[in-house]
Amino acid sequence: MLAKHYPESWKGRPRTDGPRSVLVTGAGGRIGTRFAQAAKDQYALKLMLRPGHSAEQTARLEGCGTIVEARLEDLEALTGLFDGVDTIVHLAAESSPFAEWETLHRDNIIGAYNVVQAARSAGCRRVILASSIHAVSAYPAEEQVKTHEPVCPGDLYGVSKCFAEALGRYTAEVHGLSCIAIRIGMFLSRKTIRSRHPQGGLDFWVSPRDLNQLIQLCIENEDLLFAVFHGISDNQFKHLDISDARELLGYEPQDDAFAETEEDIDWPH
Repeated sequence: MLAKHYPESWKGRPRTDGPRSVLVTGAGGRIGTRFAQAAKDQYALKLMLRPGHSAEQTARLEGCGTIVEARLEDLEALTGLFDGVDTIVHLAAESSPFAEWETLHRDNIIGAYNVVQAARSAGCRRVILASSIHAVSAYPAEEQVKTHEPVCPGDLYGVSKCFAEALGRYTAEVHGLSCIAIRIGMFLSRKTIRSRHPQGGLDFWVSPRDLNQLIQLCIENEDLLFAVFHGISDNQFKHLDISDARELLGYEPQDDAFAETEEDIDWPH
């Protein structure tokens, strides 16, 4: 288990009335869009897109919250957008495991650093960082990975996510800003996984409703200063252990990649 609770002296901090203000970076992506659609009635959402985003992205987010624009490279703009926000859900990133270092450095290293720095400057309560299964993808397939075990990336993309996790731990320990990292699993339809990864992948699959539940639990938790959780569904075979998410957050995933009764649709890309 890789988690640390707030010191006792921090407990009982006042909670602002009304819905939490939550800003989602990368809101136009597959995960961000589905989260915004699921959480629009629970939170006051700010949905951050890069300038020049597509009309299709805007249309998918219509009615879900306030759309704002900024680049991850622009620390000053991020700080202004984050002012008055309770929680940042940081999803924006280069997500390809085949990405070149220049892109990863700009979007995943500098981008993550700027988001955390802006959250500190704006006085946010928590940052939820989208890590990835790629942070531990070099472990043997037959081993179930626990969150307390050392990171073991299998590509530079995974290395960039290890940085985000370390940045979150540093920021929580040294600066007192709560950071929770979620190692997000395969967020694809089972049909797509089978076509792209014939050797496997279902053992670290996560459904939209299970990931949405996990993100919301991370937003609502008032006890954790820092944690890393595995974001996968309740698959019959699990390459990543989710017992600490169950114990610390009350995570109750509903879906199983190996359940033949579950509806399987092609998810938008």
